[in-house]
Formats: sequence, C-alpha cells, structure tokens
Amino acid sequence: MSTVQQRYDAIVIGAGFAGIYALYKLHHELGLNVRCFEKGGSVGGTWYWNRYPGARTDTETRVYRYSFDKEIYDGWNWRSRFANQPEVLAYLRSIVSHYALDPHITLDTFVESARYDEAANEWIVTTSEGDTFACTYLLTAIGVLSKLNFPKIAGREKFRGMVVHTGNWPDELTLEGKRIGVIGTGSTGVQLITAAAKTARHVTVFQRNAQYCVPAGEDLVGEAEIADYRNNFEQVWEGIRGTRVACGFAESMVPTFSVSPEERDKVFEENWKIGTGFRFMFGTFSDIASSEEANHEATRFIEKKIRQIVKDPETAQKLIPDQLYAKRPISINHYYEVYNQPNVSLVSVKNNEIVAFTENGVRTADGQEYELDVLAFATGFDTIVGSFKDVEIKGLHGVELKQHWKDEATSFMGIATSNFPNFFMVPGPKSVFCNIPPGVEAQLDWIAALIRKARSGEASAIRVTPEAEREWTQICDTYAAYTLLPKVDSWIFGANVPGGKRQTLFYFGGLSGYRQAWSELAKNDFKGFLFDRAG
Repeated sequence: MSTVQQRYDAIVIGAGFAGIYALYKLHHELGLNVRCFEKGGSVGGTWYWNRYPGARTDTETRVYRYSFDKEIYDGWNWRSRFANQPEVLAYLRSIVSHYALDPHITLDTFVESARYDEAANEWIVTTSEGDTFACTYLLTAIGVLSKLNFPKIAGREKFRGMVVHTGNWPDELTLEGKRIGVIGTGSTGVQLITAAAKTARHVTVFQRNAQYCVPAGEDLVGEAEIADYRNNFEQVWEGIRGTRVACGFAESMVPTFSVSPEERDKVFEENWKIGTGFRFMFGTFSDIASSEEANHEATRFIEKKIRQIVKDPETAQKLIPDQLYAKRPISINHYYEVYNQPNVSLVSVKNNEIVAFTENGVRTADGQEYELDVLAFATGFDTIVGSFKDVEIKGLHGVELKQHWKDEATSFMGIATSNFPNFFMVPGPKSVFCNIPPGVEAQLDWIAALIRKARSGEASAIRVTPEAEREWTQICDTYAAYTLLPKVDSWIFGANVPGGKRQTLFYFGGLSGYRQAWSELAKNDFKGFLFDRAG
C-alpha cells in the first residue's frame, strides 16, 4: 500500500466550471484545506479541451458565467452575446487568478483511483504521477461531456491524413485549404462545419441524423444592454434561478393552440429572428417539449425555413429531421446557408454508413470513396457516466462505483450515491438539466451546507440512504416522461454511445424545481442524508 503523502479536508477532481467553484466554495467560504487535480494543462475543463474552429457557447455570455460575485460580473468586459472558446477560457482563468486559487490546483495530473477507508473515514486518492493523498471529502467535477465517443471505423491505420475528435482538438491544426470531413451534426458539428466552410478547400458533412437548427441571433451586445444587466444584477439572477432552463429569457406560459395559426407563426418568426435554440423551444410556447401536436407546429415552421434557405431541394430534404424537435436545442447562425456554397457537400450516412478508411479518405457502404485531408469526429461524448469509467472509485466494502451502477447510474439529488460516504459529484447522474453555471452553483451551495452541518455536529461521514436514491430516480423518470425528450435518440439519455444503456440521466423539473426540492430537504433536516458521528 502506498504511503499517504498529504492529507486534505477535501480533494476536487477537475477544474472546469464546477471544479473551480467547488474549490472557491470549500476553501474561501468553508475554510477547508483543499487540493484540486486537473488532467489538462490548464484550468477550463470543457473549454480547455474543445478548441475546434467555431467553438463557442450557445447560451448568452451574460448568464454563462458565475453569479456569486458581482465584482467579477461588473469587471468583465464582453461584447459578444455568445462567447467563443478563448473568451470562456480566459474568463475561467481570470476567476482562478482573482481568488488566488492557483496554488491549490495541480495541473497535468489524472486521478486514477479513489478508495474509501472505512476504518479511518477518509478517501485514499492515487494520481497518474504515482502519488497518494487522503481526504475527508471527495468531489468529482469531471464534466457532463468529457469522455469522447469514437465510433469504430475499420482501417484507420491506412489513412494518410489526420483523424481528430472535436473534444481534443490539436492546437496546430488549421483547416485552410484542406479537404475536411465532419462526422456528426450536433451542437459541436454544426459549429465546426460553419467555421470550416469559410476557409477549407472542401467540407464533406457526414450526417447521421438531421438536426433542427435555429439561428443564434445578433452577436454584438450594446453598452446600454450591458449596463442594464449590471445595474439589475440581483434581479436578473433571481429571475434566472426561478426558471426551468436558466438561460436568461422569459419562458412561455402560453400553450401553442391557445392562439391562432397566424399568431403562432408570428411568435415563431419573432423568436427565429431573436435567436437561440433554447428560446425557440421554451420561450415561444409552453408545450413545445411536452406535446407532440405542439411540437409539430414548431417543426413545420423550421422545415419551411430550411426549404427557403437551402437552394437545392434534394439537399434541403436531407437536412429535414424525421424525428421530433426534442433533442438538446441547437442554435447557430448561417448553418443552413453553408449548403449553398460550392465547397460544402452533404452525405447522409444514416442508411449508408462509413465502413472503412482508405489511404486517401473513407468509403461508405455503397462503395463511394471520399478523399480527405482531415476527418473530424464531432460524435459527442459518453454523457456523465462515461466520465467515471476511467477512474476506479471504491466505496463501502470495496464496491466499485461502476458495479454500483451496473443496472443504472443513480444518485440522490444528482450529487451523491448510497454506499459512497463523503463522496459528491458535480454534476452527477440525475442532475438538473439546465444552463451549467447556475446549475452547478446550486449543487455546490447545498453540498457546502451539508459539509457545514456535518462539521458543526462532529459527523465523520455524510451518507445517502438507498431509499432516497431510489425515490429520486423515480422522480427523475417521472419528469422525463412528462416530456417528449425520451421519444428521440439523444445523448441526453445515453443513446448516442454504441452498446450504451439508455437511461434517464437528468432531472427535468427545471432549476426552479430543483432548488425548491433542496429547500424542502433543508426544512426536513436534509432527509435522505445520514450524518454519522465519529466513534
């Protein structure tokens, strides 16, 4: 057994949005001795690794940030409504610098294992450097989307070009003058395709499933608008916390069929011009994501737009999805327009899969070869659960987390799971489905409250009851069933990974409902959590 080199009150794994706030919360507010390990060469998490051309937020910059410090909010100058990858990374680095968190973060270090020592009531953590540490509280902040999903294609070694995944884009790779193939047309794929079309010699889009895309809208934010946000900081954020998706717009309470067809199209048109996919799904009418009839009205409108924008009727038809508008909403400017460019071609591989690499590109099932210099996999991630597959985590009685989750990835409140004392996940399976920063802030605020209660009562361990875990799983399944989301194949349910188990991975009651659930727990002395006293 390796010798423990140092003990901490808490260890945080990951330094993205969640990990940075965890470090701030536990160190600055609770006064704990904390160490954060990050496998990347910089803080940033998703925004460090996803450096592909066109990478940017599709949630407005003003709300894709922390709300805990108005000074930071006031001091950050932004003009883009949707921050690009370098801007988000710079913002996160500035938070770390402002709060002097750097000395508590160890970069380029992967946590390989974590084992709970029942006798000592502590976690034993081993890193890729061969070092061993101990801590009372272990928090994973390893991301919703961090485990790359790489579909298998035979003969990769034959290809003389470059193969990349958007989730690990090489800094040195540029696309100017190159023939690039892109597999995948989700949020990442459409961003890469739109950016690549500006400079690449040719872009071949290998579309597995067509997606509904809505424009992002005007990108520049005026000084008056920024000043208004700053002057109404508390009111803005209080309003955001009271919504479902927490994206900073008014969510509609109007049913689709409560207005005339003319009024419906007027509302759709207005929101198409304003932009963003989440606004189009949740800000137009109240039942787009819950009623098939209402959903068809939205898809009818988007399909009409596709046919108006894309000049070639055959290409336009390929771009029209055959599923409900019930995946994570996508928004990007000028996506459909790129298919009018001579250097962009669309290949449907839904029923004509890419079967093999060749020396010069790839070959589809019909025998057609596509010559490429670069093949980019914009094929997403093994959502939430995949992030835990590379770390060996053992709880009570030596049971591994992956064994605990063999039937389904479960948790209580999306942050903790039974038989793993003092172990928290931000976010974990069954976490709230909403804008990431306010979502993880809510989770970590309550984790801090749990730790504060444990320390004030001299409790050595915080545990979750199996009953609470089962009940939360049922609640999440129930909320999912209220929506149309389970009716399509999506990474939201783990359906994008070959051989992966389809399951409810999120709580769809909204951030407002999630925060209310926590408030009720607090009123009932955090029912569902057990606080074991030392000795």
